[in-house]
Amino acid sequence: MKHVIVAVTGASGGLYALRLLRALLSGGHRVSVVLSGFGRYVLREETGLGTGGDLQDGLAGLYGDQVRKGTLTEFKIGDLAASIASGSVRTDGMVVIPCSMKTLSAIAHGTSSSLIERAADVTLKEARPLVLVPRETPLNVIHLRNLLAAAEAGARIVPAMPAFYQKPSSFDDLADFIAGRVLNLLGIEQSLFTPWDAPSGEGESAE
Repeated sequence: MKHVIVAVTGASGGLYALRLLRALLSGGHRVSVVLSGFGRYVLREETGLGTGGDLQDGLAGLYGDQVRKGTLTEFKIGDLAASIASGSVRTDGMVVIPCSMKTLSAIAHGTSSSLIERAADVTLKEARPLVLVPRETPLNVIHLRNLLAAAEAGARIVPAMPAFYQKPSSFDDLADFIAGRVLNLLGIEQSLFTPWDAPSGEGESAE
């Protein structure tokens, strides 16, 4: 099973994080979670998830006991002595979902003033997959430059821009598309959405 770090920051889009956590834990994976202060607030306001108690219990309340197949450990954002702050601790990648522009800037410029920033820096220096899921619109020039800098440093950028060819019928379907794309980048099998498969001959150029 994989060991994945999941960081939740204060951008809107907490449902993306919940659906990713659901998929990882239901698949029996080990997950290390770090919530920023405002990330915790946004989760509560947007999803109704209580974040004051055990996070895995809260997820089980939403999605059932299937999420207990995996292991979830929550770390405090200020705990720079946490195991995931060290490159000597093996992980299979990290996801920042949703990723605020503040966190993006810190990662792009290599600052490590919080556990989220330090864990991301470690993930990059150890050449492990780092997936950032920004949720902001419109983007200004500073945002775009930071996205480019993060990508040049090795991060993979997955904007929170779900597709519609799978004909989503719920918010969960939309969030699952993004969660599935993240899992693909981590090399984890997923069945959260059906890959595009156009009927033969359709979509041909008229030229």
